Amino acid sequence: MPSETIRNLALIGHSGAGKTSLAEAMLYVMGAVDRLGRVEEGNTASDYQKDEIERQISISATPLYGHYSGAKINLVDTPGFSDFAVEVRAALRVVDAAVVVVDGLTGPEVGTELVWKYAQEQQTPRALFINRLDKEHVSFDKALASLKEVFGNKVVPLQFPLGEGPGFGQIVDLLKGKLLTYKPGQKEAQVEDIPAAAQDRADELRMVLMESVAETDDDLMNAYFEAGELTPEQMAQGLAKGFAAGTIHPVLCGAAYWPAGVDRLLQVVVDMFPTPDQHPAVTGVRPDSTQEVTRAPGGAAVTAFVFKTVSEQHLGEMSFFRVFSGELKSGGEVYNANRKITEKVGQIYQVSGKNRKTVDHAVTGDIAALVKLKNTHTGDTLCDARDPLILLPLTVPDPVHRTAVQPKAKGDEEKLSVALHALHEEDPSFVASYDPELKQTIVAGQGELQMNIILKRLKDKYGVDVETEAPGIPYRETIRKSAEGQGRHKKQTGGRGQFGDVWLRLEPLPRGSQDNLEFVDGIVGGVVPGRFIPAVEKGIRAAMEEGVISGNRVVDVKATLYDGSYHDVDSSEMAFKIAASMGFKKIFKDCNPVILEPIYDIEVTVPEEYMGDVMGDISGRRGKIQGMDHEGKFQIIKAKVPLAELHNYSITLRSMTSGRGLFRMKFSHYEPVPHEVQDKLVADYESRREEGSL
Repeated sequence: MPSETIRNLALIGHSGAGKTSLAEAMLYVMGAVDRLGRVEEGNTASDYQKDEIERQISISATPLYGHYSGAKINLVDTPGFSDFAVEVRAALRVVDAAVVVVDGLTGPEVGTELVWKYAQEQQTPRALFINRLDKEHVSFDKALASLKEVFGNKVVPLQFPLGEGPGFGQIVDLLKGKLLTYKPGQKEAQVEDIPAAAQDRADELRMVLMESVAETDDDLMNAYFEAGELTPEQMAQGLAKGFAAGTIHPVLCGAAYWPAGVDRLLQVVVDMFPTPDQHPAVTGVRPDSTQEVTRAPGGAAVTAFVFKTVSEQHLGEMSFFRVFSGELKSGGEVYNANRKITEKVGQIYQVSGKNRKTVDHAVTGDIAALVKLKNTHTGDTLCDARDPLILLPLTVPDPVHRTAVQPKAKGDEEKLSVALHALHEEDPSFVASYDPELKQTIVAGQGELQMNIILKRLKDKYGVDVETEAPGIPYRETIRKSAEGQGRHKKQTGGRGQFGDVWLRLEPLPRGSQDNLEFVDGIVGGVVPGRFIPAVEKGIRAAMEEGVISGNRVVDVKATLYDGSYHDVDSSEMAFKIAASMGFKKIFKDCNPVILEPIYDIEVTVPEEYMGDVMGDISGRRGKIQGMDHEGKFQIIKAKVPLAELHNYSITLRSMTSGRGLFRMKFSHYEPVPHEVQDKLVADYESRREEGSL
């Protein structure tokens, strides 16, 4: 299909707002599926993975498509849980607009604001769909008022319902000036005149809509002042322009379960949403360069962005992409600019959930998938080798949930490493690495739910069963005052002996020094020969790596070698290295040593009613509140909290706020632990040394 007939949109919103049900209803109305699937029955087109069916939630961003009013509509159903935020970000990179789905009962939630921010960052035009108007106690007016409070007066209704709640089925459409009546399972509305009882409200809201449209363009404003109203053509033109520019966020409504209001939503998508050829030029850089390059949709050079990769049984890895310029053809070659390799383009698939259809090409603006690419992963750019371009990478949130894993079966270490790497390539928000300091494999991600799913996939897909444990904390040791003393190593074993003698002065450096050790050679007169001085520094560095009082790395120390002695026969580099290490550890204990712990900045977003509980919990975790802010009806609490107190915090926060709280964390600095914590860490270290478990 030509690019101008394609519409690309993402369904985004808080968990439970009904995005998957709306996606299913859109497919049903478009005739892409024969019957309405239900999330609770596990038979929707988008939630087809085993994990999604079992949990009845969306875990992955799922591309779907259908045809309506002469247009091909590519839609991406996205997860609502913050654990899978990277899926939302990836989807927004490849669409031209978004529909923010809002539960009519609760109005905008924390997750609604989060995905709205993501869309703002991408400058993605946003419409809103107030869903679930067939539920008890639902209120369109309250939901609309909340949306205006949170997102401003650019939020403008195109419709309003008559008779929300059980039995709902009528919508007044302000653009049509008609009443739309729906019956369960009916794809298209019955169109009637607006009843007299609703006409005044329709006139009032239509006037508000007309004024909002007129403000998008000077010519429209002049026409509105002159005629007192806008023509249907002017309204359509102004709405499309205002929507694309982000000056109007139109609100539609309905109940996806019926499906009520879905046909009208689809028609608005066709009439108002931008086409791929209206997409702004994308920006990237040349390989091995910082030179920025833009690529407009009309360009001939192929530029495609891989926004998602999944491993499909019997098919291998499937790479989902959006073509931003040019045309991708089956049977040719394409250049992966990130990996600097050429990939053969085999079969191209149009994908709708688990259903696939082979096509011979993908035009500018289309979303499709390739299989069996050798080394292409999420975030890569596929392009013409003669005109290479690397598009900006995906923005991946910092991890907020950490755990340590080890395989249950001996000998599975390599298998685990390969599997963790593959899972990271599929989902960049999941990271794994072996920490030699902690002697643990640490896996980290966006929350407990994501981690549970990752660990289950480890077992089901890769055959690696693991045990989990709390991750270690990378404490540090340092000193708070200066001291000096001797390190002497003398050993006689019958033949050549070992002799090294050093005098060291240790002084504290400013916290967070660029190099953890500043070593000074203060030897005068050759009392320690120059050939042994590097060994002294090596011995000190080795002692710093091992730690002294708690087994944690030493930082921010200045060590001066100012005296010593040697033996012509028995002295060696090894002897001086051992002497320096022994001396450092002995003197370190006289320097008022202190254990430092990592402190993290956290930002917690919660509804106001949970603020007191959350702040009390943070204080109980030795946290220090740094300030508070608010966005709409949500409070943002900023604090500094020790990493040792943040293990499983995402679980506690979810429980404390009934799943409505979100948080982010980022390393801030190191600071001394309280005396009682230091005493415990030192005692634990001494106990393990005595047991021989170190």
